[in-house]
Amino acid sequence: MTDVIIIGAGVTGCAIARELSRYDLDVLVLEREEDVCCGTSKANSAIIHAGFDAVPGTWKARLNVEGNRMMDTFSRELDFPFKRNGSLVLCFSEDQIGGLEELYQRGIANGVPDLRIVKGKEIHEIEPNLSEDVYAMLYAPTGGIVCPFKMTIALAENAFENGVSFRFQTEVKSISRKMVSGMPDGYLVQTADAEYECRAVVNAAGVYADIFNNMVSSHSLHITPRRGEYILMDKKAGDFVSHTVFQQPTRLGKGILVTPTVHGNLLAGPTAEDISDKEATNTTAEGLSQVMEKARLSASRVPLNMAITSFSGLRACEEKGDFVLGETEDAPGFFNAAGIDSPGLSSAPAIGVLLAGQIAEKLHASKKAEFHAQRKDIPCVATSTPEEIAALIASDPAYGNVICRCETVTEGEILNAIRRPLGARNLDGVKRRTRAGMGRCQSGFCSPRVMEILARELGVSPLTLTKSGGGSRLLTGMAKDNLV
Repeated sequence: MTDVIIIGAGVTGCAIARELSRYDLDVLVLEREEDVCCGTSKANSAIIHAGFDAVPGTWKARLNVEGNRMMDTFSRELDFPFKRNGSLVLCFSEDQIGGLEELYQRGIANGVPDLRIVKGKEIHEIEPNLSEDVYAMLYAPTGGIVCPFKMTIALAENAFENGVSFRFQTEVKSISRKMVSGMPDGYLVQTADAEYECRAVVNAAGVYADIFNNMVSSHSLHITPRRGEYILMDKKAGDFVSHTVFQQPTRLGKGILVTPTVHGNLLAGPTAEDISDKEATNTTAEGLSQVMEKARLSASRVPLNMAITSFSGLRACEEKGDFVLGETEDAPGFFNAAGIDSPGLSSAPAIGVLLAGQIAEKLHASKKAEFHAQRKDIPCVATSTPEEIAALIASDPAYGNVICRCETVTEGEILNAIRRPLGARNLDGVKRRTRAGMGRCQSGFCSPRVMEILARELGVSPLTLTKSGGGSRLLTGMAKDNLV
């Protein structure tokens, strides 16, 4: 028996877990994958939206702006990368200016500060590499960029340090009401090999959230996975633009953007394709061609020839078009955090505060006497000063042994990633925590060394190591004396 079970360890589930860890509650997070940040949270635009796009009065409008305002303090407390680089929305002719004015009015209604519409020569003073065809643009200086991996991992680690339990490779199969003396009293959560009892459930299951809601409520949800494909460019292209550059949104989303990342790369995407398969994260020739074509509308000289990888992610789009949040009317104690598509990453801090407050009130929980809000990330040799690097090597010589040349990631950082709370257990886990393998060669050089370190630290055979859990084995067997 526990107080609260959270289904899903993406950014939303981890944000709720972190806020619930402020209360005297037993909280358990169940995640079907081997690590946190394995669904929508690992493959998105990494944008902290200013909040001008959402329709006023919606959850998206309110929580986007609230989450944006929280982000400076949030990133300092939890030590993850965040930068306010500002957002631009482009229009290419006078007859499109009405769309910018509508976004401006929405932003004002939502409480977005310092919005303005820019025309004339100031356009290229702000962003020199934009297309000459840009007629006007909406400028939102409070927009930002973030590392979604680091943010989600930081939330999870801080929640864990404050008492939240996590169980990975634990897929929820069913949820039902628990009956005591003929009356409903909490929930039974069934997995493949165990049954859990709890007083409240938080449904933060991404594209699967409709399935769990519909197990307990007659108010059905329907979530459509929306696939978005991206192209990531080398750090040599990272300063091509300094702002996040959008085109005007459509009913399917905010369109193809071009943006720097907090780590110095350049990103273009996403497409927006509604599909039925909740697991289809493959890229397509058609989708990547669309990314290239639309990116060149914003900036004709965008250096797509510097692409180092492509990827896609799924957004959980509920048919009513807004987040579905809070206690379900006909299922007391069942709290939805469903339909969290864009701007879900931006809204996550505010969603965490909102739902944790509702759950604490429902369960009559009091605040803990002690809550540790601070969390420190893995030291990053690539961004450290010579003095800081010398101090790290003095504390542990492994920080002087470079494993990933592209990103200058050391053995010390990889060891830290494996040994810290909720540490890495596979190649992608190390990659998301340290960036080993995210550079130009895409792990071509460093993966064998990272595998050696993982096997040694975890005390397992290299044959059992995976890229991302499940059946993604990296080695197939032995060839004489060599692993293959």
